[in-house]
Amino acid sequence: MMDKSVLEVAVGVLKNADGQILISLRKSGVHQGGLWEFPGGKLDANETAGQALVREFKEELDITVNSATPLITIQHKYADLAVKLHVFLVTDFSGEAKACEGQMFKWVTSTELNAHTFPAANQTIIKAAQLPDRYAILDDAEDELTLLAHLQILLDRDIKFIQLRLKNTQTAVIKAFLQKAYPLCQELGVVLLLNSAVKHAEEFPVDGLHLTSTDLMAIGSRPVTEYDIAENEYWVSASCHTLKELLHAQRLGIDFVVLAPVLPTQTHPDTEPMGWEQFADLVSQVNIPVYALGGLAETDLAQAKSLGAQGIAAIRAFLN
Repeated sequence: MMDKSVLEVAVGVLKNADGQILISLRKSGVHQGGLWEFPGGKLDANETAGQALVREFKEELDITVNSATPLITIQHKYADLAVKLHVFLVTDFSGEAKACEGQMFKWVTSTELNAHTFPAANQTIIKAAQLPDRYAILDDAEDELTLLAHLQILLDRDIKFIQLRLKNTQTAVIKAFLQKAYPLCQELGVVLLLNSAVKHAEEFPVDGLHLTSTDLMAIGSRPVTEYDIAENEYWVSASCHTLKELLHAQRLGIDFVVLAPVLPTQTHPDTEPMGWEQFADLVSQVNIPVYALGGLAETDLAQAKSLGAQGIAAIRAFLN
């Protein structure tokens, strides 16, 4: 049953075969008029979010949604309105987009989204739209050749976001590895983030910083580095285990988090896993993309998404 005090809206991130995303311009005179948005509309009485999405896409764009995957759910309070956005990723559709209601629309790349002004509630959708559903973690190794071999496995599997969790790897090895790895990843459009446990992690020329939960809770503002410039977006992510950590990450404007451990894991065998039910409950209380981590395989991806996750993060699952 819908909460009548909150406007519930179905929203679609529509991606075409080239990976472009459709956005439309809100008409002046309506709430948040003149801003760009992802297409969709409010739920009618006794209508599910999925049903509303299908109906709205047909009415607004003459697009038939063949299937849609839950992407993220966002709750936001404006000064004059509380909204709950049920966001879906739509890549399986038929028809050619048309402005059935006279609205302006266009196709943009995921990076071009940052150049457009969206309502505040849409900012998290932009991050979710730019993120993949797999986040790989590359662990320590004694030499750069082993790291490069492991990296190549991830690249061959078309993984686009990789965290370098090289907490115990010597600095000289990391530098030698990155000299070869970073240009390769840039060429392939792969994002590399370095774990904050690496000494002087913010000084390495990579695409972002992944904060340990300890480092996350020790700061009061989002980290800024010399590489955090508009032309080359610097990602900041974090590891979380509790609601307190999740809420702190959200307050700081962290781009995305991993929440762990969901299932028993070889990395931390003595840590009690939270299980899928608690994972879903924690995710439902924040407006931030969350990856499930801990004891997961790629076969768990669909379940993770159905419970509100952006996707899964893993170490061994992507190397095996």
